[in-house]
Amino acid sequence: MIIDLIILTMLVVCAIGAVRMKDLLSSIILLTVYSLLMAVIWVRLNAVDVAFTEAAVGAGITTVLLIAALSRTRRGEPMSAAKSSDRFSPTLSLVVVLVTGAVLMWGTIDMPHFGDPNAPANLHVAPYYIENSYKETAVHNFVTAVLAAYRGYDTLGEVTVIFTAGMGVILLLRRANRRS
Repeated sequence: MIIDLIILTMLVVCAIGAVRMKDLLSSIILLTVYSLLMAVIWVRLNAVDVAFTEAAVGAGITTVLLIAALSRTRRGEPMSAAKSSDRFSPTLSLVVVLVTGAVLMWGTIDMPHFGDPNAPANLHVAPYYIENSYKETAVHNFVTAVLAAYRGYDTLGEVTVIFTAGMGVILLLRRANRRS
């Protein structure tokens, strides 16, 4: 329990630090640390596949893309940007964050408790995968069968989004390079 509180505290510090930093490279580094801490949390929740994805995408690819974009821009925040950001009210931002948080918390009221054996996923979906995954996929490990076969389109969609984002960054950087 204490390790979870330490990791949570480190997550909050990284998030606040990344937002408050004036140096963009420092913000990218803090976001990378944040992503690696999230991977640790996923491992602690026994979701190793999600942890692997978080480490690869969040800390790996995203960091590379952000640093590539940063290499084409200035590292620091210009003084004029600080003045132009004053037009956004901190009070309005706080209200938006609080309302969004309240709506998200309200949306979780009807969810079953964590680990509830009577949750719909445990009563209907999991038994089907356990009983039928080998027959339908010929994969012995039903977790692998779910990830590779049943969730194949989901994984394809995730890969498509990552590929599209990477291509978009490359095209933007190429266009910025041609202008200079």
